[in-house]
Amino acid sequence: MLSIEKGVSLKPYTTFGIDCTAKYFCAITSVSDLQELISTEFFNNEKHLILGRGSNVLFTQDFDGLVIHNSIKGIETVSENDEKIVLKISSGELWHEVVMHCVKNNWGGIENLSLIPGTMGAAPIQNIGAYGVEVKNVIDRVEIIDLSTSVIRSLSNEECRFGYRESVFKHELKKNIFISSVTLTLTKKNHQINTSYGALTTTLHQMNVFEFTPQTISDAVIKIRTEKLPDHQKMGNAGSFFKNPEIAEKLFHQLQLQYPEIPHYPSANQQVKIPAGWLIERCGWKGKRIGDAGVHAHQALVLVNYGNASGEEIFSLSKKISAAVQEKFSITLTPEVNIF
Repeated sequence: MLSIEKGVSLKPYTTFGIDCTAKYFCAITSVSDLQELISTEFFNNEKHLILGRGSNVLFTQDFDGLVIHNSIKGIETVSENDEKIVLKISSGELWHEVVMHCVKNNWGGIENLSLIPGTMGAAPIQNIGAYGVEVKNVIDRVEIIDLSTSVIRSLSNEECRFGYRESVFKHELKKNIFISSVTLTLTKKNHQINTSYGALTTTLHQMNVFEFTPQTISDAVIKIRTEKLPDHQKMGNAGSFFKNPEIAEKLFHQLQLQYPEIPHYPSANQQVKIPAGWLIERCGWKGKRIGDAGVHAHQALVLVNYGNASGEEIFSLSKKISAAVQEKFSITLTPEVNIF
């Protein structure tokens, strides 16, 4: 039996720890729960928001509608052979716990994505990535439920139209569907280990690791992230607040003349990717604080809630940072976080 609650605080359901309230709140633990909810007049009469771990969300005000909390769990083996295993993972599973489950079993492909907060269902929406790897590399299919008809269908990797922190789920399918599960294909041996990211190579060397396995790569990534990024349970944050911008080669060469040390990475379509954290730090924002809203002292890409910041204060800080980067570098920063 579905339970719909009134006036529920969302503070425990987001990693920013912002004190705001949902007009209505409903936790679902199965696909049938969601289908039952969709069939009610209540669902159709209220605006709604699907919320997983809330690790990529900033609420700037109370949510005047229905928040649907995804608590659907389960990991199923679809098929396997000596080389690969195919897993169907329910969307409410916590992403890092999925990674740890795979690493423990020596299944390769997502070890570079260790310690990323959020749920399995959020991973394809954002096409999460870190340390040279994106989740699109291992996604086989994404199962979705149409929120207007309750019909379940499956999208192939190609149909998801993945890009840098992009997917079809952020565009025409946004607000229209619910991701119920994601199917991943992982390696059981002959893993395609990726150590191309500079910080990862350095950390592996510091750890005296010369045998690269899903476990050793995961350990190194966790070490990096733990040292550089704040624990959201101690200091509210949503990880990287901005995307790393991709700029035209012409603008990059102009900036390189002025800033020879500017870090950069090649991207598609004759674009160059610039670390947003470097841009923010060069504008003097690293470690800055306005009230309880601030920029993390060790990673300028992370905005933090020191305790009692409102969502509007965090958002205001982000706009000040964006304006500074635009003025100094003529580069537009785009939030990676979803703002409501």
